[in-house]
Amino acid sequence: MVMQGLTWKSLKKNPSLMPLFFFVGAGSVMALVYVIRLATRHPEVTWTRANKNRPWDAYADNKQYKLWSDTIDYKNLPPIPAPKLD
Repeated sequence: MVMQGLTWKSLKKNPSLMPLFFFVGAGSVMALVYVIRLATRHPEVTWTRANKNRPWDAYADNKQYKLWSDTIDYKNLPPIPAPKLD
């Protein structure tokens, strides 16, 4: 037996549940996309096994990793040298 509201027939009887399913589904997808973005694009996460001692050196000096930057065009800025950590 399926719970009420989870089949198309019962969802037609309760149209107020449709926005609930839509927004919960959209929020879940957005959260999943953001976690995948953090795991693949963030400079503190590395998936390579080359250079095990210093994985943070694989990150480029002038690379932008902000989610949203509307005010500054990072392509026109001079590169900032990475700090020496030794």
